[in-house]
Amino acid sequence: MIYAQLSRLSRRHVLAGLLGCLLVPLGKARSADALPEKLVPLIRQATGGMLPQVGRVSLILPTLAESGHSVRLRVRVESPMTPQAHVRHIHIFSEKNPRPVIARFSLGPQAGRAEVHTRIRLAGTQQVVAVAVMNDGTAWMASAEVVVTAAACVEGS
Repeated sequence: MIYAQLSRLSRRHVLAGLLGCLLVPLGKARSADALPEKLVPLIRQATGGMLPQVGRVSLILPTLAESGHSVRLRVRVESPMTPQAHVRHIHIFSEKNPRPVIARFSLGPQAGRAEVHTRIRLAGTQQVVAVAVMNDGTAWMASAEVVVTAAACVEGS
């Protein structure tokens, strides 16, 4: 029975699985100092000139995506979401996409919780960054590396 299931796996699936296992340690959060240079001015613009602190933001996406055409993404921010303390904006940036600003979500205390789910396109293996701007002016971030085996967002696609 197990042999029958294993024989149905393609070489591509086996290699992608092995690559994913090897790259799991790369999916850990990086510091704000390790941001790609291309994203620094965009992040500063989104946050009012400052670099965000690492923390309070959870960026959840697969470490290995077989196709860059539709990659699941979830961002969760630790916030009570009250009128006194809430998330104003969540920004999603990509290191190598032709348009590095993927999305901007506006929230407020009426949202109930600071969490967004979406799918994004990725132009190859790259770092994705999520930045949350709070109502008190502080900014928080998380980043993750995603290995993409078949890129999207390329010229002529």
